Amino acid sequence: MHKIALYPGTFDPITNGHFDIIERALKLFDEVIIAVAESRDKRPMFTLDQRVEMTNLSVENFERVRVVGFDNLTVELAHTLGATVLIRGLRAVSDFEFELQLGYLNNSLDPTIETVYLMPKLKHAFISSSIVRNLLKFNGKTEHLLPLPVQKVIWDMKSCTLPEAAPCI
Repeated sequence: MHKIALYPGTFDPITNGHFDIIERALKLFDEVIIAVAESRDKRPMFTLDQRVEMTNLSVENFERVRVVGFDNLTVELAHTLGATVLIRGLRAVSDFEFELQLGYLNNSLDPTIETVYLMPKLKHAFISSSIVRNLLKFNGKTEHLLPLPVQKVIWDMKSCTLPEAAPCI
């Protein structure tokens, strides 16, 4: 049986911590679909298209990974894509309560979809997209926190002119 796992998130931007979770999930599942959420409520720094592009560039060498953007319920997307497992990352105990509630919510919406929690390697446990965004605002060093393709996109953006809705960093 072909096991498909869905890894949903905002990925604003995708980090080495996310990448670590993807590598771990590939050891457990036949296919991993990274689902980049629109997340208007979070007011992401990068547009959905930019986040999908950065994520695609990060995983382009993986045969069993694909990337989709979405703006609906995660369990609905899982049904559409044939995924029976949701992947969630846990960095610290502080993540656990929120992730547990989210897992219970998703299970209440569809008890056939399982949630699997994966931890990144210790060296990536402190990395979050919000930390990266704060560093980017102040031109801080992020090379050790981001996959190289993402860092290259961000470097290119630093010298670009984008509409205010998608600010150049």
